[in-house]
Amino acid sequence: MKRRHFITFVGGAGAWWPLAARAQQPAMPVIGFLSGRSMDPSILGAFHRGLAETGYVPGKNAAIEYRSTEGQINRMPAMAADLVRRQVAVIAAAGTPAALAAKAATSIIPIVFETAGDPITLGLVTSLNRPGRNVTGVAQLSSELVPKRLGLLHDLIPTATIIGLLVNPNDPRAGTQARDVQEAAQGLGLQIHLLNASTEAEIDAAFAGLVQLGAGALIVGTSEFFSSRREKIAALAAEYKVPAIYQYREYVAVGGLLSYGASLTDSYRLAGNYCGQILKGEKAADLPVQQAVRFELVINLKTAKALGLSIPPGLLSIADEVIE
Repeated sequence: MKRRHFITFVGGAGAWWPLAARAQQPAMPVIGFLSGRSMDPSILGAFHRGLAETGYVPGKNAAIEYRSTEGQINRMPAMAADLVRRQVAVIAAAGTPAALAAKAATSIIPIVFETAGDPITLGLVTSLNRPGRNVTGVAQLSSELVPKRLGLLHDLIPTATIIGLLVNPNDPRAGTQARDVQEAAQGLGLQIHLLNASTEAEIDAAFAGLVQLGAGALIVGTSEFFSSRREKIAALAAEYKVPAIYQYREYVAVGGLLSYGASLTDSYRLAGNYCGQILKGEKAADLPVQQAVRFELVINLKTAKALGLSIPPGLLSIADEVIE
């Protein structure tokens, strides 16, 4: 898919209709879908389910113009501005960089974000209950889950006292993530080494650096850049035999060891529902920011075996999904 091209996604079997075909359809509201990560069909399907809850079906009575930067945050402002020029009815901003870019691009077009950051701290809204202006959305608990994520990793590998934290320094949440992990590590007597990566070459270098540090485990921070390269990151963790914990199930599905965090599919379903409500006439300012309430612990037993790890029965018993 060429990044500058836009397409319309039609629900059902996952067919894609080009703009030329859509032009022959009756006029329908257009949703601009702006994302920093590569698009996972399950995530997009969840967004469409949320739309369907309000009566909107892509290709029938609504259309979607899709933009993805594939983790390249610097491309986000131009894509957001393009959607504004096209006068879409609402912008679905998938991820924090997309939300910030959309908010900077328009104060008129309604914006529904999905973010793993604190929307108030990020400056997206001034209040969760009454966001005001043209922005609302869905927020995941992220910082609040850091101690839990680190604790799970420590329970699995209690001998690992040096742990790496991989963050993208270009991501606006990097500083908060680093601070939260350091604070959680102090209570467990663990040493955290910060590893920065904003390019694929730097991801390679970060994993090589883990060996030099003698790190026994890794936490992969939240970043659309990392999400778009989850196969590469999971493969490097396997190559260097580094047990790693991630925020999202999507990493574990491609070979990552374990994840704990909010369900992305549930968050995108909620975002899709809000977009549908706005198409029906609701104002973003009157829709309170929703907080994701579904969390999932996912474990990949095949990866654990390859790493020579035995998953404690207690950990297996609380897992929401075990991939064998």
